[in-house]
Order: sequence, then C-alpha cells, then structure tokens
Amino acid sequence: MTRLIVGLGTCGIAAGAEETFRSLAAKLAGRPGLEVGRTGCIGMCYQEPLVEVRNADGARYLYGRVTPDRVDRVLDEHVGQGRPVDEWLVWTDRGGGSDQAFLDRQRRIVLRNCGVIDPESIDEYLAAGGYQALEKVLAGIEPDALIATIIESGLRGRGGAGFPTGVKWRYAREAPGDRKFIVCNADEGDPGAFMDRSVLESDPHSVLEGMILAGYAVGADHGYVYVRAEYPKAIERLTIAIRQAEERGFLGASILGSRHSFHVRLKEGAGAFVCGEETALIASIEGKRGMPRVRPPFPAVKGLWGAPTSINNVETLANVPWIVLHGASAFSALGTEKSKGTKVFAMAGRVRHGGLVEVPMGITIREIVHDICGGIRDGRKFKAVQMGGPSGGCISSELEATLIDYESITRTGAIMGSGGLVVMDDTTCMVDVARFFLEFTQRESCGKCTFCRIGTKRMLEILTRITEGEGKEDDLPLLEELADRVRQSSLCGLGQTAPNPVLTTLKYFRSEYEAHIANRKCPAHHCQKLLTYTITDDCSGCMLCLKACPAHAISGERKKVHVIDQARCTVCGECYRVCNLGAIRRE
Repeated sequence: MTRLIVGLGTCGIAAGAEETFRSLAAKLAGRPGLEVGRTGCIGMCYQEPLVEVRNADGARYLYGRVTPDRVDRVLDEHVGQGRPVDEWLVWTDRGGGSDQAFLDRQRRIVLRNCGVIDPESIDEYLAAGGYQALEKVLAGIEPDALIATIIESGLRGRGGAGFPTGVKWRYAREAPGDRKFIVCNADEGDPGAFMDRSVLESDPHSVLEGMILAGYAVGADHGYVYVRAEYPKAIERLTIAIRQAEERGFLGASILGSRHSFHVRLKEGAGAFVCGEETALIASIEGKRGMPRVRPPFPAVKGLWGAPTSINNVETLANVPWIVLHGASAFSALGTEKSKGTKVFAMAGRVRHGGLVEVPMGITIREIVHDICGGIRDGRKFKAVQMGGPSGGCISSELEATLIDYESITRTGAIMGSGGLVVMDDTTCMVDVARFFLEFTQRESCGKCTFCRIGTKRMLEILTRITEGEGKEDDLPLLEELADRVRQSSLCGLGQTAPNPVLTTLKYFRSEYEAHIANRKCPAHHCQKLLTYTITDDCSGCMLCLKACPAHAISGERKKVHVIDQARCTVCGECYRVCNLGAIRRE
C-alpha cells in the first residue's frame, strides 16, 4: 500500500491543507493500492501544505507547499512513474531533500510521533509503541520505583522554571490525603509559542499516557487537561483520544485489569495569560476567577479542591512514556550536566525556517538559528532572540554561542520558559520589542498586586513615550528602579518576570534607548514617529510616490525630482514602499 499523508495541524489547515487533502482523496478514490491519510504537524510550518508519500517499501518522501494544483504532478511522476519531484522535495529518509538539515539535525522524543501518525487513530499510536510504557509499569513497577526512574532521568519541568519532575511527583505522593489530582497545564499563552498546541494536535495519546503514569506515581485517580479554548483542533483531537483510550481500557476504572484507575476531563480556559500560573490555573478549574495565591502551601501539598496536586505541562508529560520505555540513562545521556534530555522550541520571527524543532540540551543558539533553521530571512543581519515569552528576555546575537540549558540561559537574564524563540534581525527596534511585551503583560495582569498592576503601567507609559520621541534623560534609571520594585513586590511569576524584556534590552541594547532619547532617532528605522522621509536626486519623476501618498504631501512634475512637504507628511512609509529606484531616504 502506498500512502499519501497530508499534514492537518492548525498550521497546515491555515495554509490550505484541507483543500489538498480533498483533492487527493477525490483523485485516489477507487484506485487500488493507494490510500490518503492525515497526520499532524511535523514542524516544517514554513513549507505547509506538506504531503508525505510513504511507499510500500517504507521509504518516505516529504513534499512542501503542495497546493491542489500540484497534486497531479506528484501522483503522475512519483506515484505513477516512481520518479520523485525533486524541486518540491523537502526531506526524505533516503537523504537529499532541500531542507534535509531541518529534521536530520534534531533529536525528537516529544515530537517522535508528530507528523508521523494519524492523531485521531489509537491504532497508529499503538503501532508506534503507544501505551507500552503504561503496560510495563502496571506489570510490575511500583510507584516509588517509577518516581525514582524519572528523578534519575533528570527530567525537569518544561513549562518555565525547570523544577525536577520526579521530585514534584514525590512531594505529591508523600503529601497526606486520600484524594489527589494530576493537571496537565496546556494554557500556552506566550506570543510566538505553539509547542503545546502542536503536540496536542499531533500526538494527544502521548500526553494522556504521561498523565496516567503520573497519576499512578502520585496515587491520583483523576486528572484535568487545562487547555486554551483558542485551540479548537487540539480540543477536538484530545476529546477523540480520551474516548478511544476509555474504549480500549487505558483510561477509566481498573486500567488493563489492574488496581489503578484514572479518569481525565478537559477544562477549557478563557485565554487569561495569568492562568498559566499554577495557583491561578487551579482557581480557574474550580470555577473561580483565575488569580494567583500565596505559596506555600504549594499545590503538591494543597492544590485542586485542597487536595495534593501535581501540575506538569504538555511537553513534560510527553517525555514520560519514552523515558519509561527506553530507560532513565538513555534520556540523561542527552543534554548537559544539569539540563538533561531535549527541548522543543517554536521558531518564529525573522528566521527562514519557522516552525517546531526539538534539539538536545546543550546545543547553541547559533546552531538552532543558522544550522537547523536556515538563518535570517532576506539576507538580513541576525540581531537577537527573545526567549521565554513575556516572562523571558532578549539575548543579543553576540551571545549566540550560549548553550541551551537552564543555567546558561538564566545567566543571560532571560529564561528557558516553555520554549518560544522569536528571532529578530537588524530591522527590529529593541525598545519597541520591550514595549510590546510589557504591553502584553500589563494587559494580562490580574491586578491583585499593586506593583504589578500600577508599576507595569508606569513602565509602559515610559517606553511608549520613548518610542514616540518624547523620552527624557532620567527615563532609563527610572525604568530600572520600577523594574526592580515590580520584580521584588509581585506575588506570582507573571509580575516577578514582567520586567525581564525591559531589563535585558537595556543590558544589551542600551545605545538604542539612548539614541531614541538623545537623538530622537530609531536606529532600526522602525518607530514611526521618529522617522523622516526625503527624496534624493536619484528620483526619476515617475510619480509613483506622489500617487501613493495618502496625505498629498508629495509634489513634483513628471521626469523631475519630487519633494516631500514635511509639515504634511504622516510618515506612513507608502512612498518608501513603492519607490523602485531607492530614491526615498528613510532616517
């Protein structure tokens, strides 16, 4: 059987993959030996729609940007004549695709099934080794031994702070109480992050299996997946996976005939960023307003409805079945001394190959950006990466040799976070980046803490003023003082880390702040109110800029140099955009 498999994750659907799927299904109908199937996201989001041709001998050929008009050629040449269409081929297990390095340089544990199996088929998950870890544990591994395995593996929480997963489980197991809970935190709210969404859409059973194993370890028989309502495809496939697991006896009472029972429910979050914080998340599940509370007691001791609760994020739980099957030593062999295993990153921004990558801990920022993801788009200069979302920070390209591990990233002033990695080039204004992320955290503040609620508001006002050319000399020390007060006085992680983008951009790009204040200029030519457009003597008088100007600020005759009336110019940039001769100077 030759199978043609279409990537139907959210990224693929947005690029038109459903139309490609329907076109393939119609053309293959009634043709023996050929089958069309679905899968999730393999990570090459920049090449969607993706279609894999999986030959009868097991050979795999992945084609990029397969729109419906390209389907016939793939069917005629590859399927019909056995000749791969080389110019559309992005990866093959035989080597030679145009983007071969993107997948071949990764080490995929969490993403092992993503883009490989049908996420709506439990049979394909089972064929890929699914639920074997659960069977192995229930056949004779005691809960304490399972916890010891996870501790020995070195797995740390992939949701932010990197707390050892096995230690968290042990705290919950040792906490007194007859009722305990497991919560999967899938409230992925960082701008530019889509790791959890892709895993849930592409391999939901691996997360469920990780939750069942966590429940066995801590003595919990109920679990919740707290997932953003903005992830409809993830919710749909999770719902299907839960039903299938219940029908096959992997979820419910007396799992596989054992004494262990485990039930899972979905809780859809309403999009509040603060609900990614575990105590706010707990309040939301309980039907209360999502607001953090003072810790201790920690959720492992007193969590959901006052019962001991272990909260782990999607990526953490997806690692667990692999560790159980392959052993703690196989996982700990990857990474660095204190940061074991792999890490999934959502690559966004100005990088050429945006999407999902999974790499061993200890790889450098440079290797991810340049070697795996193809470097910067349009030949621009690499400037910085934003890591850890609004709670993280900006790391200068001068530190591109920094290792990807918890300790090294923390030393830069950023944090690993859940794994969003936004790449920036020399057209990015770092002052405006800090303003953007602070605007996000200020808007998402629950308002409980005065310094978080008011301090971030004052910081945002200062940053806005600087980007509009109204900055003052004492703004920078005032920003730093406010940042320190907000960090020291906020209750939860959102407020404590909200100043990070400001502090890291001040640390690595202070000269940009100074240029905005002293010179009233944006070195990146990004901040609109600090720009000036002028027409040079290279102007041919083609009149394109005159026609494009919405403010009628440009005057001149055909074949003569035009002029911009600065008093009327709204600095919209339309003249700069349409000029074919480079005769518009932007300063």
